[in-house]
Amino acid sequence: MTAIAVTIAGSDSGGGAGIQADLKTFSALGVYGASVITALTAQNTQGVTAIHDVPAHFIAAQIDAVFSDLKVNAVKIGMLSQPVAIATVAAGLERWKQTLVVLDPVMVASSGDRLLAPAAVEVLRRDLIPRALLITPNLHEAAALLGEPVAQDEGEMRAQAERLIGIGAQAVLIKGGHAPGPEAVDLLVSPSAAARLSTERIVTTNTHGTGCTLSAAIAAGLAKGYKLSEAVADAKAYLTHAIAAADELEIGQGDGPTHHFHAWW
Repeated sequence: MTAIAVTIAGSDSGGGAGIQADLKTFSALGVYGASVITALTAQNTQGVTAIHDVPAHFIAAQIDAVFSDLKVNAVKIGMLSQPVAIATVAAGLERWKQTLVVLDPVMVASSGDRLLAPAAVEVLRRDLIPRALLITPNLHEAAALLGEPVAQDEGEMRAQAERLIGIGAQAVLIKGGHAPGPEAVDLLVSPSAAARLSTERIVTTNTHGTGCTLSAAIAAGLAKGYKLSEAVADAKAYLTHAIAAADELEIGQGDGPTHHFHAWW
């Protein structure tokens, strides 16, 4: 049986993040990828210059077209910039009984451009976070979801992950990639356990789309039948190799993408 994953996210015209990164990741990991586009961005390695939101009725139409035909094994959710889009996606997940859902609460692009309207944060917390098997915030996103300062150490990271579980998350992968230090440490926290995932920090500026890639890789693992902990560990290893190979590419004049197909070319 062919493993199928769906990405529900925004399009990155530069190809390094969003829908494009997700589909590359699915393909690299042996999973068939389908997509529901929630927004179009005019974007490259230097930043986002414009965002065009897809109307809610058309997001719903894409969801129904995909899920009525394809036997979907897992879902990755990325950029949802407006409250109506979040509500539409939440309703679609309910309508099609999707439970293996990885939510990357994308709020700000790597370039610093804001991708989520402030009014949408509460709707994300209320309507979508409880429907996800896993949410994957970075340090700044976790703080924004909680209305707290950014975590300064692993103890504070775990405490914030636990508070996110308290507002409805089933499990949290809080990502420490933006923290200083020689290690890139993520914490996978559930109501009953916590695991520390650490790799040596790779020095490169070509990290555009890393959050998208990681969450898509986790969804790919779930689509192939991995347990959550296995999917997360496998995804982090894949992303680490993709970042390590990123400087082999010469893409754009700003912060380039990771090398999704590092194992192939």
